[in-house]
Amino acid sequence: MLSIVLVVLAALGNATASVLQRKADRDEPVDGPTGLSLLWHLAHRPAWLAGIAAMVIGFLLHAMALATGPIVLVQPLLVLELPVTLLLARAVFGSRLHAREWIAIGGMSLGLAALLYALAPSGGDPLAPSVGTWVVGLAVTLVVAGIFVAVGYRSSGSRRAAALGLATGIGFGLTAVLVAAIGAIWKSSGWPGLLASPLTWLLVVLGPTFFYLLQRTLQAGPLVASQPFLTLANPLVAVGFGVAVFGERVNGSGWLVLAVGGAVLIGAGTVLLARSPLLARSEGGDSADAQADSRHTDRA
Repeated sequence: MLSIVLVVLAALGNATASVLQRKADRDEPVDGPTGLSLLWHLAHRPAWLAGIAAMVIGFLLHAMALATGPIVLVQPLLVLELPVTLLLARAVFGSRLHAREWIAIGGMSLGLAALLYALAPSGGDPLAPSVGTWVVGLAVTLVVAGIFVAVGYRSSGSRRAAALGLATGIGFGLTAVLVAAIGAIWKSSGWPGLLASPLTWLLVVLGPTFFYLLQRTLQAGPLVASQPFLTLANPLVAVGFGVAVFGERVNGSGWLVLAVGGAVLIGAGTVLLARSPLLARSEGGDSADAQADSRHTDRA
C-alpha cells in the first residue's frame, strides 16, 4: 500500500515537472542552443527551476516506491502522470475539462485497476540476474532508445517530439530498473556494494543523459505530442525488465484476458487524452485543428 501512495505522489511530481519545464522549454528555438548552453539558458527561467525541483521530488518518491514494492506494480501506476498533467493544465491555464477528458481519465483509471488486479505481481529479485542477462537487457533497451533518438533528430515538429518522447520514456523506464537494482544492492551490501556495482555508475551516466534528452523533447514540440509516448514507454520497459530479468511473477491463464482488457482501456484513454484540445491550448496552440476539436467537444 505504501508503494502505491508513493508512486501516485511521484506521478504528481512528474506531471508538475513536465508542465513547468515545457513552459520554459517552448521559448527555446529547436535550432537554438544545445548541450550545456541550453541548460544554462533554461537555468535562468524560474518555471524551469521549479520544474526541476518537482522532478527531483518525483524521482525520490519513485525511488522509495521501488524500494517498497515490485517494479511490475509500481511502474504501471506512472500512467497516472498523463491525466494528472491534463488536470494541472486545467488549473494553470484556466481551461475546463470536457466529456472527452473525463471519459478518458475514468477509462484509464478503470483500466489501471483491472491490469494491476489481474497481474497481481509478486516475488522477483533484482540481485538474481546474471551479468549476461543484464548485458542483453541493457543493450537491447539502449539500442531501441537510440533508434528513436535518430528518428527524432531526422524529423521535425510534433513527429520529433513524439519520437524523442518515446526514447525518453524508454530511458526513464531503464533508469527506474537501475534504481530498483541499486536499492536492492544497498540493502544487501551497503556503501561498499553500491560503489562497486557497475549499475551504480551506469545510472550516473544514463540519468543526466536522459534528463538532457527530456529537455530536447520538451523543446521540440507540444506536450500533446510527447507526453503520451513518454508516459507509456516508461512502465512498459520497467514491467518487461521486472518479468523477464528480475523474475517477478504475474498471474497467467484467464487473468491475462482481464489484464489485456485493462491495457486496452489505458491505451484508448491515452489516445483520447493525446488528442485533447486542452493540452494543445496549454501550449498556447491556436491551430485550426485544435479550435475545431474544441468546438466539437463543446457540443458533446
